[in-house]
Amino acid sequence: MSEYVITTDNNSDLPESYYAEHNVGCTYLSYSMDGQNYSHENFLPVEEFYDKMRKGSMPTTAQVNPEAAKALMEPYLKEGKDILHIAFSSGLSGSYNSARIAGEELMEKYPDRKIIVLDSLAASLGQGMIVYLAQQQKEEGKSIDEVAQWVKGHRLNVVHAFTVDDLNHLYRGGRVSKTTAVVGGVLNIKPVLHVDNEGKLIPVGKVRGRKKSLLALVDMMDQKLGSYKDSCDTIFVSHGDCIEDAQFVIDKIKEKYPIKTVLVNYVGATIGAHSGPGTVALFFLGDER
Repeated sequence: MSEYVITTDNNSDLPESYYAEHNVGCTYLSYSMDGQNYSHENFLPVEEFYDKMRKGSMPTTAQVNPEAAKALMEPYLKEGKDILHIAFSSGLSGSYNSARIAGEELMEKYPDRKIIVLDSLAASLGQGMIVYLAQQQKEEGKSIDEVAQWVKGHRLNVVHAFTVDDLNHLYRGGRVSKTTAVVGGVLNIKPVLHVDNEGKLIPVGKVRGRKKSLLALVDMMDQKLGSYKDSCDTIFVSHGDCIEDAQFVIDKIKEKYPIKTVLVNYVGATIGAHSGPGTVALFFLGDER
């Protein structure tokens, strides 16, 4: 069995320490804010990024291009390793397509190597959970083809439940209408969203008030677990610089389920640019999204 590595992009929102400890390769989307461009070498501290957004800065993001994807992959190929790349949802970015193009070009240059590029159809720690579980299987000795088949068969079992604190950020990104954003702000309406089977961010409900929106994420978990209910022991939670609200959701879930593993991290800048400060996102395995 050929040696292989799992790679991804930073929209998976996994901690940097995870990539290093598990030898998971990562390519990074850049962003611009206040006239300055930021790449991985000079990313703002995430707290500062969100603080600037709270003060009115409006970041924009750029997808991974094929050259950046090739720069991630080629060193592994030179080492004689195959690659399983798990990309940010094609329903939200062109990064998957860039990775696919890079993989096809590199396969021509390295015909003895194998490159499998998969669309996670997921975002933030939903994508991160797929990478995490795939890496877990790799470390258990599964082959690249076995892990790729598992990802394709189970990526739609990773349920995403999101809420945001300020609808204006979603309006800027074209996710909700201007009327929805204005009325929502006046009436303190908070949306509940998920990522659907096409990997797109879709509103699925709305409630009045922050606390109710956080409890709605827990309610969605109750509704979506299905046959995973008795084996539910892992949740991932990402947040837009609001750890207290993330912890509130975690505590409510722990009151109901025997959770053993909780991974918490910030929503990174490239997704946070569109969701804004105050985002809370819950991820878990269920029968369907």
